[in-house]
Amino acid sequence: MAYAEKVYKVRNGKQTKQYTWKACYKKPDGRKGTEPGFPTKTTAKEWGEAQEAAIRAGRWIDPSLQRITFGEFARKWMKVKPKRGNTVDKRWNLLQRHIFPKWEHAPLIQINWFDVDAWQQGLGCDDVTAGHCVSLMSSILTGAVDAKHLAVNPLFGRRRTRVTATVGIAKKTDEEKWVRPEVVLQMAQRLGPAIGLHVLTTAFTGLGWGEGAALHRDNVLRVRRQPHDGGWFECPIIQVDPLVGELVEYTGRDEDGGKTGMVLQLEPPKNGKRARGIDIPPFLAELLRYHLEDWPHPYVFCTPSGTFWRRSNFTRANIRPAADGREALPVVRGRAARDGWEPIMPGLTMRDLRHTHDTYQDQIGVRPALAFEQAGHARPGIKAVYQHPTPAMRQERLDGLQEIYERAMGNLGWRTLWGRVDLRKAPKKGRLLNPPQMISTAEELAA
Repeated sequence: MAYAEKVYKVRNGKQTKQYTWKACYKKPDGRKGTEPGFPTKTTAKEWGEAQEAAIRAGRWIDPSLQRITFGEFARKWMKVKPKRGNTVDKRWNLLQRHIFPKWEHAPLIQINWFDVDAWQQGLGCDDVTAGHCVSLMSSILTGAVDAKHLAVNPLFGRRRTRVTATVGIAKKTDEEKWVRPEVVLQMAQRLGPAIGLHVLTTAFTGLGWGEGAALHRDNVLRVRRQPHDGGWFECPIIQVDPLVGELVEYTGRDEDGGKTGMVLQLEPPKNGKRARGIDIPPFLAELLRYHLEDWPHPYVFCTPSGTFWRRSNFTRANIRPAADGREALPVVRGRAARDGWEPIMPGLTMRDLRHTHDTYQDQIGVRPALAFEQAGHARPGIKAVYQHPTPAMRQERLDGLQEIYERAMGNLGWRTLWGRVDLRKAPKKGRLLNPPQMISTAEELAA
């Protein structure tokens, strides 16, 4: 049974007549538990009785565990919650850059929603990152509940207060998040047959950056074959490999969050839906076929020397100058002359091209069962169980994408890409490293 004991204060090494009260109770393992600091005997005894009642009810939380700091428990949680390397790096980045400066030394029991909500509104980062910080903190505190360090997670189910005005942050409009087919073709033409084909493939298949960079030639132009109309439906596909289908790039971390160097490696896609076969329209199949014939490397969209692209290098060297434009440079010793490029679509990214594919699918009325499958998205709801793609749906989608391509070519007055008749690459020895000049008019094509 709980009881209270006096605790005399000590000053200059001598016991004084002043005292407080300490609650004493029996822990689940039979040992004596204590909690000091109560002003009266009654409050100490009542607190101890409340602990014993919670123990009998099976809902007791050890007060010493509640006082563990958030930083200490977060490190423990990170060790027992393994994720893909990129996810681990992102979590440590959120913890070390944003969360720990405020909460590392805060006892778990002292964390409350009012303080967390006020803190996240003042973070010097974008709103999405602030949301990720709160979400990660909530996940860790849920782990503390599961580990019997807290009775409840004070952040669970709460809605963040959003900053009402954002100054100095320019956001893309809906029109800037997808790319007109004419712009896709202009980007592809400007970047040449190798890199330009990567741009074109992303826009017309929805491959993510890591999926495109990891694409092996053995997974291109495979054939989908299904019974249909008393015969067979066949179409070429790109297969996202379930074992090594994504190139990931992140900062390696040890168990305590220390950086161990940059990691660039192939991994499985981040979820099962992303390992998929993507049906490709006829024009793209033909371009890929000719690309594979003269591309000497095993990976379809690697660097000209055969190594994997780093995303930042690919963007800086290719996408930014092609989309934003560049100045002409005269010939100097050790460097050839360089033509200037006018802007095509400033700010365009490879992510925008992935958005573009799903936008095209919606434009041509691709059925949801097929649209979700081809984009690699998990379809919510019961319809995901009962509806499935059919060959007729697949053919309708391929016809629609082919029509988008052909109409855009007509709008530009082009018959070919990269100046090659009927989409064919002219026989050429060696690698395709120097893209030809952009052909922009029907007269130039005829010439």
